[in-house]
Amino acid sequence: MVANRKFTILFIGWMLVITISSLFSFSVEGEQRIWFPNMDKVVHFTFHFFIVLLGALASKEHLVKDWPWRKKIRSLLLLSIVYGLLIEFLQWAMPYGRAAEVWDVLANFSGALVGGLLIQKSQSLIDRLK
Repeated sequence: MVANRKFTILFIGWMLVITISSLFSFSVEGEQRIWFPNMDKVVHFTFHFFIVLLGALASKEHLVKDWPWRKKIRSLLLLSIVYGLLIEFLQWAMPYGRAAEVWDVLANFSGALVGGLLIQKSQSLIDRLK
């Protein structure tokens, strides 16, 4: 049963990783990290790129597996955008030292859009995955 839902498990796990890492601060005072300017935007892009990619793969395992690809991609883009906005709102509202940024929302949208375009171009390859 679990083997039939491997992409669903990956998708849910990915969403949990994003939620936890987006809402809580894990920095340790005095810790040195490799960091470059706007690296957080690359992280936001990557998070939402994989939301759409893993969501598309997981959609093959559920009731929506018979939906046309355009409808799946639109639904995943909407999910990613709404989820990203919700996370940004929670970062603004929660007292954990996180801040909401418009540029984060743009990076989220860009990652989701690129993921959606990649899936649209790779439909036949994804259809062959089991």
